[in-house]
Amino acid sequence: MDTNSTTTESAILLIHCPDQKGLVAAVTQFVSGHNGNILNLEQHVDASEAAFFMRVEWDLNGFQIPRGEIGNEFERLVAQGFGMKYELHFSSDVPRMAVFVSRQTHCLYDILSRVQVGEWQVELPLVISNHPEMSSVAGQFGVDFHFLPVTQDNKRDQEQNQLALLKKHKIDFIVLARYMQILTGDFIAHYPNKIINIHHSFLPAFPGARPYHSAHQRGVKIIGVTSHYVTSDLDEGPIIDQDVVRISHQDSVKDMMRVGKDLEKVVLSRTILRHLQRKVLPYGNRTVVFV
Repeated sequence: MDTNSTTTESAILLIHCPDQKGLVAAVTQFVSGHNGNILNLEQHVDASEAAFFMRVEWDLNGFQIPRGEIGNEFERLVAQGFGMKYELHFSSDVPRMAVFVSRQTHCLYDILSRVQVGEWQVELPLVISNHPEMSSVAGQFGVDFHFLPVTQDNKRDQEQNQLALLKKHKIDFIVLARYMQILTGDFIAHYPNKIINIHHSFLPAFPGARPYHSAHQRGVKIIGVTSHYVTSDLDEGPIIDQDVVRISHQDSVKDMMRVGKDLEKVVLSRTILRHLQRKVLPYGNRTVVFV
């Protein structure tokens, strides 16, 4: 399998189903039998749940099934017989991302910078915030900014306004870049496994508005960060990525906050890239993240 191909377009299948004999053979035969060249294939079996997971990508140059019919043919020839659930993607598709942010700038600046230099294959048409301060930041990068203040009384109405904007701009997924609002279940239902959140891992030990201060008082030795898809259960959605940094008694609260923000940027950007590369397969309240 040639992972260094410069093909102009490839197809990607993310698959999960009950584990059984013949799965890999069936999928690879579907590709090779229609003149496809596999570029990358990864699989995993969860023995405790007898569940099979696969990500397979192949070159569409010379593939005998027209792009628009690949899904139907895979369903008919392979998926039905094995009870597969799958997603089909194409490398030439450019997802459209919206960023939600409140007052903290570090994640927003990092995302906007990566988009501007073309690090990701993505379009970012708008930033939405419940505070006005980030307008100038979005403006520096030529991205439309929408200020939608949220209160307890107008939350439902503002979420409807947000959804209208997302629909207008044909948004595929959302990144919460330190957006300090809890989304309702009704909102989340419009984007299942398509809302990415980032937060520190001090919870539930250090809740409240000053977790770094509380952690410093207890003398914590590591700072952790978690990224996950958003569900109606607060901060309990399928985890995509995590990382930690060691600190010591010499680090002040300010030091800890700086380290935490740096780590949030790294983990969030890594998560966005994996989502864009179609390497994240949600399964129940977990994810399989392919290399």
